Amino acid sequence: MNHRTESAVRVVILLVIGGMAGAAAFTHVHDLSVAHGQPDWIGWANAVAVELMAIYLGLELRARRRAGRPVGLVASLLVAFALLSLAAQVAEAEPSVWGWIVAAVPSLAFLALVKVVLSGAPAPRATVKRPLTEPAPEPVDVDQATPEPVVTSAESLPVPAPVPAPVPVAEPVPPVVLPPRVVHPSRPAVVGIVR
Repeated sequence: MNHRTESAVRVVILLVIGGMAGAAAFTHVHDLSVAHGQPDWIGWANAVAVELMAIYLGLELRARRRAGRPVGLVASLLVAFALLSLAAQVAEAEPSVWGWIVAAVPSLAFLALVKVVLSGAPAPRATVKRPLTEPAPEPVDVDQATPEPVVTSAESLPVPAPVPAPVPVAEPVPPVVLPPRVVHPSRPAVVGIVR
């Protein structure tokens, strides 16, 4: 069986299990709502709300994990809606251990299916990109590789860069001292009058 066929078979199985388990869980939540005084359409509304909230919260949980955001509230709500669905399954069952187990199977299968589908995110693969200008290194046979002697001459050595001459440090300049202000006796020393 090739990969494409296997993937198609898995999708069909998931759809069948999800459809049947979802239908059973919807029916039990609906029947429990109607048995406790709700009209028929509200029973179906309750069933849709409970089951689809569990799926939505699973998707939201996955998105928040990918984004690195906190998941505490969403995880708590997911557990609460899953337990509500499971409680409806068990409440509609025959009051015996086997009756409760058999009634819980659709809800547990549905929740397991949601968990498997939502946790199946592919791991990101690390890829190494090489620049376009750099050619890929050629493989070297270790047995036939012989090191060539390195010959250096004065002409092949790199010329060191010239070192700049040190800059002389200037001596500090003394602050400028202004002469005292002389007031002429012919001028009044009143502030604010300009002549």
